[in-house]
Amino acid sequence: METENAQQCFYGDIGCWSERTEVHKAASQGQAAELQTLIRSGESVNMVAVDSITPLHEACVRGQAECVRLLLDAGAQVDARNVDGSTPLCEACSAGSLECVRLLLDHGAKVNPALTSRTASPLHEACMGGNADCVKLLVAMDSCLEAYNLYYGTPLHVACANDYPDCVKVLLNAGAKVNAARLHETPLHHAAKNMRVEMIKILVEFGANIYARDLHDRKPVDYTTPGSPSAACLHLYETTPMSLQQLSRLALRRKLGTKALKVIGQLHIPKLIISYLCYQ
Repeated sequence: METENAQQCFYGDIGCWSERTEVHKAASQGQAAELQTLIRSGESVNMVAVDSITPLHEACVRGQAECVRLLLDAGAQVDARNVDGSTPLCEACSAGSLECVRLLLDHGAKVNPALTSRTASPLHEACMGGNADCVKLLVAMDSCLEAYNLYYGTPLHVACANDYPDCVKVLLNAGAKVNAARLHETPLHHAAKNMRVEMIKILVEFGANIYARDLHDRKPVDYTTPGSPSAACLHLYETTPMSLQQLSRLALRRKLGTKALKVIGQLHIPKLIISYLCYQ
């Protein structure tokens, strides 16, 4: 089957450009049988359409796992980038398709692709959509917890800004820096803006600085509504010293470090110890 307005190129070479092809359409719509027929007839799985989107990008955006499998088995380039610098893994994480994420990783997708000022990492994308299972898998594959994007900050900033406490817990338990700053703005500032008491408590439990000031010289409490539960919570932390148990937990986490905490989580350690170190 011919592609629409396809230009002459070497099929299969990434960088060849065409209008959106039949392969793109089948991949996007999850038409696995049609896609398999196109592949067998010699259609390229690496043809680049508008915005440098490949069929693999299209399948991942829609979470079409069977089409992702067919494309990868046919030689689709797993780390192809679109015009924004996003890889298929970024798209799969954004869509929250754990199956697609697993397939890509099994075929060698880079969990930490090089970032530009415009590019978000796969972990950023998973946090933007609140896809905690994808976050867990990426963390297990050594995704960079402190990957930095000019617009979003770190993945922890993203999870807090978009109000996803489950992702916040995963990141903090894995060792993400609770006081990471983007233009002096910390994750706790985001939690305060969202007026989420639960998230504020989680962050403070992991050592968030309640006195941190952003570019406007404002503390997290300054972003809450006076008299609200969030404001009351932060005021309480400002006037009440940490307990010995909290101080001991923070000191132990710092002493162990990120890698040690990750190993502890993978070993058969008594739940009492794990619950002491981690926020369940």
